[in-house]
Amino acid sequence: MTALSPGLSPDSATRAAGPGRSAVRRFAGALHRRPRLRLAALLTAPLLWLVLAYLGSLAALFLSAFWSTDTFTSEVVRIWTSQNFEELVTSPVYRTVALRTIGVALAVTALCAVIAFPLAFYTARVAHPRRRPLFVVAMLMPLWAGYLVKVYAWRLILSEGGPLDWALRPFGLSGPGYGLTATVLVLTYLWLPYMALPIHTALAQLPESLLHASADLGARTWRTFVSVVLPLVRPAVAAGSVFTFSLSLGDYITVQIVGGKTQLIGNLVYSNVTLNLPLAAALGTVPVAVIVVYLLAVRRSGALRSL
Repeated sequence: MTALSPGLSPDSATRAAGPGRSAVRRFAGALHRRPRLRLAALLTAPLLWLVLAYLGSLAALFLSAFWSTDTFTSEVVRIWTSQNFEELVTSPVYRTVALRTIGVALAVTALCAVIAFPLAFYTARVAHPRRRPLFVVAMLMPLWAGYLVKVYAWRLILSEGGPLDWALRPFGLSGPGYGLTATVLVLTYLWLPYMALPIHTALAQLPESLLHASADLGARTWRTFVSVVLPLVRPAVAAGSVFTFSLSLGDYITVQIVGGKTQLIGNLVYSNVTLNLPLAAALGTVPVAVIVVYLLAVRRSGALRSL
């Protein structure tokens, strides 16, 4: 600490330190007196990044979907046309792939909810309080491994003559192999923690007094679950479904590795990026539109406040 010279007051010392520090102090004081200005300063940078990087890329994607491709050179022709969207609507192949993709996303979301709920209930309400953090860590442990490592591990498990076939052979059964079932199974494993963690948090915050009150009023276990637990946990389930649904809707690597001949929208976008960029852009708008509709539907449940 620098000692003050005799006769030099603290204010004089601040002025002597230079105009830079004084300007910083005035700016900090202005932010302290104006909460809205402070909030705007905090949000300006991330909002600019969101508008330029995310919304800007979506706008470029949507605009490029109205262009066409030269059939001879495969170069993009910047002439406005709705041919790509007309092809999406009229072609039965694209309609089938779009419906299959939405069905896979919904199936994965439903399976994640069914599996995650009892798992989260045990970790949040049944397990000993000292062991609950360990169970939460175990529940999130699959996220520590790399995406490709987990998918290729499942490819080995689902292979013909693999561990799953070996375990089911004594019962006269066999594994699903590679295909649509394998895709749903692997995606469910990949995104399960994103559903289990919000449900665990909601169940951990569930007041014990509500469960006791329901039991005192004569409600059975199922009645308590439907009337007390489920309404309070439903926003967390919907919040987790936002992750599982959107991640499954845009995934294409898992389908390529364990999906066999199965095709989803992500695969079509990937295969057309170099061949027909405008068509790939039109295909890319389908999951974006589906996710927007899904978010609008989920918003009414209050799930967005739980994210």
